[in-house]
Amino acid sequence: MGVERKDLGRVIYEKEGAIARIIMNWPEKANAHDSKMVWALDAALKEADRDYDIKVVIIKANGKGFCAGHAMGASPLETYPEFAEGEAHTGIHHKGSADLFLWPVLYLWEFRKPTIAQVHGYALGGGTYWALLPDITVAADDAYFQMPLVQGLGFPGGETMIEPWVFMNWKRTYEYLYTAQTLTATEALDMGLVNRVVARDDLDATVDELAAHVARAPLSTLMATKQLVKRAWELMGMRMHLQMSTDVMAVTAKTRDAHELRMEMAQRGLRPRQQAARDEAE
Repeated sequence: MGVERKDLGRVIYEKEGAIARIIMNWPEKANAHDSKMVWALDAALKEADRDYDIKVVIIKANGKGFCAGHAMGASPLETYPEFAEGEAHTGIHHKGSADLFLWPVLYLWEFRKPTIAQVHGYALGGGTYWALLPDITVAADDAYFQMPLVQGLGFPGGETMIEPWVFMNWKRTYEYLYTAQTLTATEALDMGLVNRVVARDDLDATVDELAAHVARAPLSTLMATKQLVKRAWELMGMRMHLQMSTDVMAVTAKTRDAHELRMEMAQRGLRPRQQAARDEAE
């Protein structure tokens, strides 16, 4: 059985029998999510959804790690042209933020077929959404997870705060967000954030075997099973909460004290993860 491969720019899309692989492929920028990456991921998911031969989707990455979160460096208005468009029309980029970091994440959550995240190395900030939100997460033993935005950027978390739902424990959620706690793969397993931790060299084979096992079931059965589990979470308010996260983020982006923190980070030439660790280093 051959592998069909399509280059979507920031993402490589592979199809092999009943399995699709969505591979983030911007390793020189740590697979960060700029506008092009977001839309490439979204396009790959839509292609997998339309293909009745595909039963399971694997989300993985090339390079040293899974994803470093939102792209940094250049002006946000350059990295995310949707922000510039929103500000030009309304004075704020609330719609652009939702277009990039709410609705595509909700589409991942609502995706009708089984999804498996294959995580190695870093999964930071918004990259943790794509690592932890899929149905199953298999992590290499070198994987680690962090949401550095409270300490690093003065934001209350990401635009779609998945942490209360993936932790399902408010005490762990508060500590993780308040302190920019870094979780090793083993700690994430202990907290129920991932399903398995395996040796880095065994990651591909483990995920491929798991995906093939899931794909033995009929497509309609898999989609029905996912629909029931997902709706149970949505009845507890998850979908509404993810939308509210984007609204609160838009407000916090304009507060004076949080803005001062981001200016300090820029002046010192730090990234959010480095800024979050500043007190430990001083």
